[in-house]
Amino acid sequence: MAEFMELEGQDGVRMAWNVIPGTKQEASNCVVPVSAVYTPIKPFPNMPVLPYAPLRCRNCRSVLNPFSIVDFAAKIWICPFCFQRNHFPPHYASISDENLPAELFPQYTTIEYQSPGEASSIPPVFMFVVDTSIIEEEMAFLKSALSQAIGLLPDNSLVGLITFGTLVHVHELGFGTIPKTYVFKGSKDVSKEQLLEQMNFFLIKPKPPTGVIAGARDGLSSESIARFLLPASDCEFALNSILEELQKDPWPTPVDQRASRCSGTALSIAASLLGACVPGSGARILAFIGGPSTEGPGAIVSKNLSDPIRSHKDLDKDSAPHYHKAVKFYEALAKQLVHQGHVLDLFACALDQVGVAELKVAVEKTGGLVVLAESFGHSVFKDSLRRVFRSEDKDLGLSSNGIFEINCSKDIKVQGILGPCASLEKKGPLCSDTIVGQGSTSAWKMCGLDQATSLCLIFEIVKKEIPDATLQSSNNQFYFQFLTYYQHSTAEMRLRVTSLSRRWVAGPGSIQDLIAGFDQEAAAVVMARLVSFKMEIEAEFDPIRWLDKALIHMCSRFGDYQKDSPSSFSLSPRFSIFPQFMFHLRRSQFVQVFNNSPDETAYFRMILNRENVANSVVMIQPSLISYSFQSAPEPALLDVAAIAADRILLLDSYFTIVIFHGSTIAQWRKAGYHNQPEHQVIFLEFGIYMFS
Repeated sequence: MAEFMELEGQDGVRMAWNVIPGTKQEASNCVVPVSAVYTPIKPFPNMPVLPYAPLRCRNCRSVLNPFSIVDFAAKIWICPFCFQRNHFPPHYASISDENLPAELFPQYTTIEYQSPGEASSIPPVFMFVVDTSIIEEEMAFLKSALSQAIGLLPDNSLVGLITFGTLVHVHELGFGTIPKTYVFKGSKDVSKEQLLEQMNFFLIKPKPPTGVIAGARDGLSSESIARFLLPASDCEFALNSILEELQKDPWPTPVDQRASRCSGTALSIAASLLGACVPGSGARILAFIGGPSTEGPGAIVSKNLSDPIRSHKDLDKDSAPHYHKAVKFYEALAKQLVHQGHVLDLFACALDQVGVAELKVAVEKTGGLVVLAESFGHSVFKDSLRRVFRSEDKDLGLSSNGIFEINCSKDIKVQGILGPCASLEKKGPLCSDTIVGQGSTSAWKMCGLDQATSLCLIFEIVKKEIPDATLQSSNNQFYFQFLTYYQHSTAEMRLRVTSLSRRWVAGPGSIQDLIAGFDQEAAAVVMARLVSFKMEIEAEFDPIRWLDKALIHMCSRFGDYQKDSPSSFSLSPRFSIFPQFMFHLRRSQFVQVFNNSPDETAYFRMILNRENVANSVVMIQPSLISYSFQSAPEPALLDVAAIAADRILLLDSYFTIVIFHGSTIAQWRKAGYHNQPEHQVIFLEFGIYMFS
């Protein structure tokens, strides 16, 4: 496992098969698809950033990389993907074996290009969309958190504010004399044209022709935009004044009804306003929602308390009257946001469901963040909100306007991506007929991404016949190249290029090579993402049966056994933990929806779909660490046998952490030994003090 983690430390890639089955039939027999979990902008301290444009192949547009064949005498390089011969431009005239450009160094398989003069002129944009149909206590918590967040905003960032309850209020921050808002009816969807008309955007300048996207460059003056989006340094006082005076929605709520809340209308107005003012800017909509939407488009339940919010059973029986209509609305919103290059972040804080299951498509396709908590006063919400804006060594590294592209060898096609992105529908020879996730394309839009955002790429081997031994030994490499063009957190436009080479094998005797290159952690994560995806799109899909069949086929293919002798069965150490992962995956919250609401299930799957292999494995199989006086901290089995009187157990399931004190430790803790100076050294030495 260490060598796979070393490869991840170099390129940010974990592949289920690091030796790849060479034919379509071989790949099918391997059960787990040829796949990669890739973190596009994972930080690497030693990665060079080159201050010039990349050199691309004339034919397939791949970038010059260490796997290219170079003829130094003729100043020609051969593309490893399409075998096109390309001439080096004049400024590469001095290259030689001893004088290589950085992109040809064997150790620089991941590299970044920073083209001078390509920095974005638009600063970061944040549109706060705030729910006011919440109780006074929650309102106080939310106002306090927002005030702290506003203080952390970069001074040059543009800020806007929309509040909603029964009605939607768009606050004109640029009108400093008195508070001024535009009010829209929450039960009615507002088009972009109606929004611009009612907000007097074209009072001075003529309205642009029908079908033309508005914006500062084609119809709207900067003065018009500055009415609703102001630099944080200019509007901090106005924002804090509005927040101080902000009250819960004044419309009365009958005892037998839910509060009126038009979340969908508010988000639609926010998207249209940003689309008019700053299209293509990488702006973020931060939605703070404290309950279910009951009004207008995107409503998930009626106002009557006698009508329960949809459950998994209702969704299975297709008896949730609002669900499909709401999902359709948010799919249209997602399409609009992706077209504009904007991100939707969701902070859902309520004891009840708020509609995360319906909003999932909009958040995931735009690469937004999602936080689920019980209250706006909960530390999970407050700490998460601070992390979004805090800029220090361990910040999120939020980036925007990403475009992700793939190049690979001609015998490989791309089935799709499972993760936070949206298809750009760039069809070509690399696209497989089988679609998984965001498929039928070789380019994807990533409106928002951070240093931890990870994509799961699913490939298909299309070679049908086994090549002869001579060809197999001379040309046995598959090549992959991942290109991520994105706006860095410093506003610079960068291109991250990761180039990979993996050996392929086929025919008799290839099983041992496949086993040697199997990464069981990456394979478990790929299976988890696949089963979650299938559960959402296939009506009669049985996840337990599918996982069981996959495991049985894997064991029959790669296990050693004698027929009719169960005791003879054994698996290679490379496969030994994989059945354990499948056991825990069958029981996980990604597969078992019992005792979870649709919102919780959607939240768990959204987090799984964006995290790297190490974090995803902890979600599938929680880690248990034992602390005792007899030994250093060590992993323990997820079994009752791990419990001991003189032991502290730390269970980490990613979403929750549980600390268990053995009876002796609990008595010491109750007696306060850890607070006594004569005992503190002992507790510190064994790492127990931190858990007391």
